Amino acid sequence: MMYFSRMKTMLIAGICLLGVVLGLPNLFPSPAPWLPWRTVHLGLDLRGGSYLLLEVDMKAVLKERLDNLTDSIRQALRPAQIFYQSLEAQPDQDRVVLKLRDASRTDAAVHLLQPLIARDPSTGAADMSIEGNPNGTITLTLSAAALSQRAAGAVDQSIEIVRRRIDETGVVDPQITRQGQDRIVVQLPGVGDPDRIKQLIGKTAHMTFRLVDEAAAPSSGGPAPPGDDYLQMQDQPNQKIAVRKRVDVDGADLTDARAGTNPETGDWVVNFTFNAAGARRFADVTRASVNHRFAIVLDNKVISAPVIREPITGGRGQISGNFTASSANDLAVLLRAGALPAPLTVVEQRSVGPELGADSIRAGAISLAVGFLLVIAFMGFFYGLFGWFANLALLVNLVLMLAIMSLLQATLTLPGMAGILLTLGMAVDANILINERIREEQKLGRPPLQALEHGFQRAYSTIFDSNATAFLAHVMLFVFGSGPVRGFAVTITVGIATSLFTAWMLTRLLVSRWYVATRPKLLPV
Repeated sequence: MMYFSRMKTMLIAGICLLGVVLGLPNLFPSPAPWLPWRTVHLGLDLRGGSYLLLEVDMKAVLKERLDNLTDSIRQALRPAQIFYQSLEAQPDQDRVVLKLRDASRTDAAVHLLQPLIARDPSTGAADMSIEGNPNGTITLTLSAAALSQRAAGAVDQSIEIVRRRIDETGVVDPQITRQGQDRIVVQLPGVGDPDRIKQLIGKTAHMTFRLVDEAAAPSSGGPAPPGDDYLQMQDQPNQKIAVRKRVDVDGADLTDARAGTNPETGDWVVNFTFNAAGARRFADVTRASVNHRFAIVLDNKVISAPVIREPITGGRGQISGNFTASSANDLAVLLRAGALPAPLTVVEQRSVGPELGADSIRAGAISLAVGFLLVIAFMGFFYGLFGWFANLALLVNLVLMLAIMSLLQATLTLPGMAGILLTLGMAVDANILINERIREEQKLGRPPLQALEHGFQRAYSTIFDSNATAFLAHVMLFVFGSGPVRGFAVTITVGIATSLFTAWMLTRLLVSRWYVATRPKLLPV
């Protein structure tokens, strides 16, 4: 138990030295960009930054589902030439109501609409019900479970897209978490002015390519012709253009988008690339519409509507429209990240100044230093030389914690600093158990070497059990918690692992080397 081979001793010393090396980047700036300079990031409460609370527009999710269902109904009835008087979506009742011209064809229409029902793969539950009335009225009602599942999926998708958009802007270690059923919390450390990022994550960024109806005249002031929409030009809000409702190519088929400049004019543009399906569709549309205008629509506004001079068959295109370098890059970011399934609205916005973060760091550092000094004084006073061995192990424990958190590039928050202070107490508990067991063994009359052997051996099971249960509890905190709670859990779990190493391996090595060097007749516990 007290014997350490040369290889084992070198391994323990190597781990401690590696901890010092990995922790050093936190004390110095990176000397070169290519060096893997991993450090602990400071959270919002320490570094300062911005806090945004976003809400997903669930009404838009329902509206989109009903609009898709309405369009699917048209497509299903058209081949059989079943005509209807009215087709109306009723969002307040989660349903679509269809009124047929010929009531005798109700059963045939219901039969054609049955394939529109989707079923949950796990439960087999239908996502809607279809009811036909003898008077020719057919009602398609969405189920509450399917709507709830769709809403949850919309929030999850929104979180992923928001994360992609923020990552593209270069913000270091943003915290993006879900709150409740339809809200998203975004914490941006180091971002003092979040307006640009707020605009980026708030835009739906649904881009489509549609043909322009050159025969329609929006200036007449009347309603748009059937199958058309009057949409505003993005750079000229007072000007409208007639665009077909039918989407010829969807922006979901984009694989890449990058800001660049036009070599001929020097203007900023956005170059985009389609996947195979999108490139094929884009080529077919442009081949059939040479010398006609093709509108690029983003969130129901026309960015540009150029004339197709020749078929575009390479799957690549270019968007121009009075861009600046910033606006072109922002649009490229939006297109790369993808479109939000529903609009996001900012419910709450807060800014944390760096002065408040500096105060938090100062207060946390003072509490950590005072706690560390008190622990050192306690151990040295009550356990003498063995207490100072424990203090040295405690210092190494802090270094190893810093090293592991730097390697993981973890975020340190104010609760995380509290976790470090708590870890000091937990690490000392292990050394107290060991020293008390050694003291009891010596009181029983055992010789020094046997007292050391029995003390470490009998304290081990208690130390391991208590730390294992604490480790599992904080893993659950990390899994089910969010924000500062997860930061606290990360600090504690890392601290438990390092505490077991320093208390069981490093302290035992120090005591063993001291015993071999001095061969005492009485242990100074």
